[in-house]
Amino acid sequence: MYLTVEDVMVEKVVTVDISDTVKYAAKLMSSIGIGCVVVLEERGVVGIVTERDLIQRVIVDSVDPEVTRIKEIMSTPPIVVDRSFALEKAVELMFEHGIKKLPVVERVNDKMKLVGLITLTDIARIQPKIIETLKDLFEMRGEAPPRSIEKVMKYYIV
Repeated sequence: MYLTVEDVMVEKVVTVDISDTVKYAAKLMSSIGIGCVVVLEERGVVGIVTERDLIQRVIVDSVDPEVTRIKEIMSTPPIVVDRSFALEKAVELMFEHGIKKLPVVERVNDKMKLVGLITLTDIARIQPKIIETLKDLFEMRGEAPPRSIEKVMKYYIV
């Protein structure tokens, strides 16, 4: 038996519309205490906005968050997975693309319907073996893990 994305994903995902302002998304993220929002439009999932996007594309570029729309700063196309995707493969995909969050979708015709979200932190909390794999991957690459992941790795790996 192996774990799938569905075993770990969060089903209640905070979303924004492609036409919302960056300020709206940032306030939403701050008020709930989350690190990303998934971007939707009629055809379903079209992007994701993370804290990194806000730093690199809003603060560093000095754009006005009150008038800038989500579509201008979101990461797109989104890298997504299906709920039956193997958990270990999801971790490999995250490392391959240098991301920590994956929207989980169900493809319906030409739409990507959002059904969940999975993060490296979610994975690390429930799967000690994957935490060890994460630690090994960071060591092999000579990279320091993000602080949030480092805390989880230190807490769960003795």
